[in-house]
Order: sequence, then C-alpha cells, then structure tokens
Amino acid sequence: MTVIYVREEHAPGGVEATEWFLTTSEEAESSGGACETAGYYIQRWKTGRFHYALKSGRAIERLRERSMEKMKVLILMCSVIAVFIMSLTYMARIHPRLPRAALFEDEEWKTLYRAANRTKKAPHRPYAIKQAADYIGWLGWPKRAPGDGPPGVKTVWTGLQKFYTLLVYREFFNFMGQV
Repeated sequence: MTVIYVREEHAPGGVEATEWFLTTSEEAESSGGACETAGYYIQRWKTGRFHYALKSGRAIERLRERSMEKMKVLILMCSVIAVFIMSLTYMARIHPRLPRAALFEDEEWKTLYRAANRTKKAPHRPYAIKQAADYIGWLGWPKRAPGDGPPGVKTVWTGLQKFYTLLVYREFFNFMGQV
C-alpha cells in the first residue's frame, strides 16, 4: 500500500488550503508518480457522474435483454449518450465560449434556440456552448429562476430528451412537407 500526502499550494484568497491523505495500491516510487496517482484520484468524480448519467439518466438498470451480446450493445450506446450529456454539461462550464458547433449541427442549434425561446424566428448569429447548455437546461427545467446556476447532468439529460424528440418531429413534418 502507498500513502500519499496531498496539499494545495495556492489556495484561493481567504480559503484554507485543502490537504488529505490518499491510500492506494498503486506504487509511487517518485514525487512525479505520486502526483500522477493523486491526479487520477482527483478526477474520480467524473466516473461517479458518468455512472449517475448512465444509471439514472439512461435507466441502464431497467434494460431487460436476454442476450449478453444485445446488452453489451445497449450499454455501449447508452454510454455514448452519457458521455455526450457530461460533455455538454461540463464543456459549458469549463469552456463557455466554445462554439456550439462543437456539439450541435447548424439546424440543431437553430431549432434549439427556437424551442428554448418559444419563437419561430431563427437566431441572428451563432451562440456559444454555454448558451446552448442553458437552452437545453430551459427545456429540462423550465422554471428559469435567476439563482438556479448552470444546468446539471440531470437537467441536461431531461432537456436533451425533449430536444431530440422535437428534432424527430421536425424531421417528420419536413418529410411530410408541412414545415
């Protein structure tokens, strides 16, 4: 077993530095190895959020396939969706000015704008990924209270379900020549 002591060197002003001990079965023969192992541990929350999105958002535990091969395919597909949900949620927070084109095609972001703002008019100019996440959040949690903060994983998956349902209907009506 390896014990690694981790201490925050540059805490934000007025905040006490974080410090903790990490016990692990990974060997850390140098300070670089210890930093790498601690870095992995610091990122563990992403695994928890992935499983949350996979189990709660995509209801993976309710799948009832009899074949292991079909289950593998379904879990893989749901995993891709969970990663997309997490990507939108956290990219909007970490890189808010990233172009929405990173995750949405041209007609998709225009439809998202119309749905979130309840208008028939397309936006005049493209918007960033943070605004796209906010719009998805509005679809998933339409209260829009000023103190709500950025949309979380659950709000994003709910909003994306509604959004992709809208896209399916839009495609259907385009096919029928009614749009």
